[in-house]
Amino acid sequence: MSIQAKPTASVSANHAVPGTSQSKSAALYERAIHRMPGGVSRNTVLRSPHPLYADHGEGCRITDIEGVTRIDFSNNMASLIHGHADPDIVNAVTEQLHRGSAFMMATESEVQYAEHLCARNASFDKLRFVNSGTEALMVAMKAARAFTGRPKVAKAEGAYHGGYDYAEVSQAPGPDTWGEVDHPSSVPLCFGTPKSTLEDVVVIPFNDPERAIAILDKHADDLACVLLDLMPHRVGLNPADREFIEAIRGWATRNGALIVLDEVITLRSEVGGLQQRYELTPDLTAMGKMIGGGFPVGAIAGRAEVMDVMNPRAEKVLFPHSGTFSANPISTTAGLIAMEKFDRAAVDRLNGLADRAMRGIAGAIERTGMPASVTGTGSMFRVHMKPTAPRNFREAFLTPDERAKLNVLIDHLFEEGFVMINTCTATLSTPMTEVEIDALVEGIESGFRKILAGG
Repeated sequence: MSIQAKPTASVSANHAVPGTSQSKSAALYERAIHRMPGGVSRNTVLRSPHPLYADHGEGCRITDIEGVTRIDFSNNMASLIHGHADPDIVNAVTEQLHRGSAFMMATESEVQYAEHLCARNASFDKLRFVNSGTEALMVAMKAARAFTGRPKVAKAEGAYHGGYDYAEVSQAPGPDTWGEVDHPSSVPLCFGTPKSTLEDVVVIPFNDPERAIAILDKHADDLACVLLDLMPHRVGLNPADREFIEAIRGWATRNGALIVLDEVITLRSEVGGLQQRYELTPDLTAMGKMIGGGFPVGAIAGRAEVMDVMNPRAEKVLFPHSGTFSANPISTTAGLIAMEKFDRAAVDRLNGLADRAMRGIAGAIERTGMPASVTGTGSMFRVHMKPTAPRNFREAFLTPDERAKLNVLIDHLFEEGFVMINTCTATLSTPMTEVEIDALVEGIESGFRKILAGG
């Protein structure tokens, strides 16, 4: 089945602004660049020559202001597990809006939602809500420091853990900056990052337990925690080797450091997160994205004695913590509905669709002879312009030729009616069926043929 990016029948094919030759999106971007740096508030929406602007979404489809409808495999960067405008969430949030959107009082929905999330995973003794995945990771790192009294954190090279200074270190190094594999450099993402920040972040290679442990040993007395993502997107979206995770967990236990697990994206993989497949018990887990039901949210859950560094009724408060919109009833109401609907049956069905997609893409690679690979697990997958699936950040790093081919594929899919994350990554939503999956596989195969024919 071919799904084309064409206007709906009720929308004119001429999308120009009256009296001009510009499209509606081009005209809107002309206004935006005068008031926002680059014309946007998030770089991920940029396209050349300008972003397209959404009009509305429904289920797994999104329609732009030109009237073109596409299947949404981005789902707002993995945050919409039930797609757009889910009726149950819309109804619950509408009811709550009539009652109020935020109070300087606690709400029952906060308690109900905390109970629900903790019931999904035995390692979640206690939980606190915040407003984003970035904030959840920031709070988790600060809690680890407060609990251990140590200053440093360790993280895998290339892993994204949000916008906190310490989390950003070595998020996007390159061959000219990343240093030796035995001693990866701590590379700043932003100009002006303090040298002291770089000195307090220890960078380890992903999926390389021997090198990682050797590096951690050199900082054993100073490390508060090791940040882990069991399938880091920017490292290649390839699940971590069990040997690597077991080695890091064992090292942390022996040396009094905490494991802070980033499940902001991977929580969707199982009812209680991808950690359940690894039988891993972290000290703290950071969550975000889909647990907001389409609204801003984050959460930190974990071992009671660690979480209690934030207890304001403790004899000595180690980490005073608050936030104006934390646990606001809109996000907790939407989140509770979303996660109640994302039960075992829903998880298994969506994971099955992703398996179907990955098998289909592997078949397209074989049929076309395209030097490509596909990685992922749960309800996420990523297409690489590499014949061998990368296992770490340096293997996943794109050459100029691979980047050019990937851009052709992403642009081709967009024109064919598919919205992907800009690494050619897909995250599924529950409104999707085999129809959308098979259409995407067909689109990817035709994209491969286009690349092989010279783009």
